[in-house]
Amino acid sequence: MKITRYNTQNVFTSKVVCVGRNYVEHIKELGNETPESIVLFNKPNSAISDELYYFSEDTRFEAEICFLIRDKKIAGVGFGLDLTKANVQSYLKSKSLPWERAKAFDNSAVISEFVAFEGDITKLSLVLYINDKLTQEATYNLMIHKPQDILNEIESFMSLEDNDIIMSGTPKGVSNYSVGDTFVGKVFCGAELLVEQEWIVKTCN
Repeated sequence: MKITRYNTQNVFTSKVVCVGRNYVEHIKELGNETPESIVLFNKPNSAISDELYYFSEDTRFEAEICFLIRDKKIAGVGFGLDLTKANVQSYLKSKSLPWERAKAFDNSAVISEFVAFEGDITKLSLVLYINDKLTQEATYNLMIHKPQDILNEIESFMSLEDNDIIMSGTPKGVSNYSVGDTFVGKVFCGAELLVEQEWIVKTCN
């Protein structure tokens, strides 16, 4: 299967568009309200990383099915970790302030390689193992807002450039992590393994 890597020298990703609160059980675990419309926020190019770093004891991981966009369409599928500084985000939310300091910091969008995808998107699923323990799992059916609906909503007010990335939201199971932890993320289409990526958490210099 053809592999498309986002971080090759001749590919530039202008932004990562992230979906918040897209799984019911994740909304419940954080005590949030279910939004009336799709919650979207951006991470800049400087947030994209192929390494997983430890930033602080309140930084948590959020595993997500990711989509590579080309010609305004979903062209590839990958695995991503949306990193969040939870205490910072809680403070910003309490003051009705934007989330960028908690969500858009450097190396906060940890992205695998992408696999060119033209299969049945309704069969996509994700699993995340940390230190060999199943920590998060998600399926297309559990998404509140489906990928094409997300794409349409983004395009209603913001242009997507070639090689932009959509992170489609995280299921329940988010938590903090430590230096030395081993993360293994996988994306499937039915029983077929599309993407598998391992990260070992490094110290952020």
